[in-house]
Amino acid sequence: MLGLPPSVRIYFATNLVDMRNGVDGLRTIVEQVLKRNPNEGHLFVFVGKRRDMLKVLFWDKNGYVVYFKRLERGRFQLPAVDEKRVKVQMEAAQLAMLLDGIDLNATRLARWNPPEGIDTDR
Repeated sequence: MLGLPPSVRIYFATNLVDMRNGVDGLRTIVEQVLKRNPNEGHLFVFVGKRRDMLKVLFWDKNGYVVYFKRLERGRFQLPAVDEKRVKVQMEAAQLAMLLDGIDLNATRLARWNPPEGIDTDR
């Protein structure tokens, strides 16, 4: 799992992008399409049109950082999203799974909470 502070959000761009885009091209997509400020310190995830390349753009104190991953075999298994949405928010665990090639569309178990009044500190 990625060790990110809770204040950092991860935004996944649902539209596939041209991976020839560098920092300025990705920054423009963040501003104009995703309607976010790229200098907020959040992570912005982009997948290439062939779905075998992925870039993550983020601002780090005094400049932009681009993380790039190209799969030698296979395709990234993208989350199922409504076609009308331009971005979805991800958890750090989901991004780690995406980078590891795990299908994000698997059904997730519901979060369990103990019933009221039961002592769980045994």
